[in-house]
Amino acid sequence: MANVFKTIFSFYYEGFKNLTSISRKLWLLIFIKTAIIMTVLTLFFPDILWKYDTDLERSEAVSNSLLNIE
Repeated sequence: MANVFKTIFSFYYEGFKNLTSISRKLWLLIFIKTAIIMTVLTLFFPDILWKYDTDLERSEAVSNSLLNIE
């Protein structure tokens, strides 16, 4: 099992090691954009369903919110 992980790691390591400079810049841009998107999502769209204990309560809260039932 450890050999499989070592093989997968070496596959990606060798692949990223042999990238051109433009490819490295593009991957860096992808990582930066992903980090920004995740930060914006966590800051502006907080998890408001944490206060409900069960999935049924969560689904009712979402349903009520979508249908504007108070």
